[in-house]
Amino acid sequence: MLTIYTDGASRGNPGPGGYGVLLMWKDHKKEISAGYRITTNNRMELMAVIVALESLTKQHIPVSIYTDSQYIVNSVEKKWLDTWIKTNFKGGKKNKDLWMRYASIAQNFEIKFHWVKGHAANPFNNRCDELATMAADGDHLLVDKGYESLQ
Repeated sequence: MLTIYTDGASRGNPGPGGYGVLLMWKDHKKEISAGYRITTNNRMELMAVIVALESLTKQHIPVSIYTDSQYIVNSVEKKWLDTWIKTNFKGGKKNKDLWMRYASIAQNFEIKFHWVKGHAANPFNNRCDELATMAADGDHLLVDKGYESLQ
């Protein structure tokens, strides 16, 4: 089973933000991160999941994703996202661009989300937090076009 840990961070909400990803397969580990000049915490949490899935070369495999974002876990596991898509995100549901990107890639995998307490004793979640905050504080921040185009 492929195990993925993800985290997002934002310095202000909105503000500069970043995400961190840790992919683990048997004895192999890979880290991914990037920072954005202005975004939100929820967008970075979701971006981490999307980038993790988009980085995979094998499809239709079981994937366990660990995140400290109840926003993501509840949206997927409680099927809120299914309703949002059916109603075209009626009522001003946020992050449609990222949720649609997630829905497109997620259909290629057998995904199970697991919530972990943030800033606790989980070294993998803590590493993702470090990657996300370093990315948010870094130079050469990217443009979150989906966020900035709405402002």
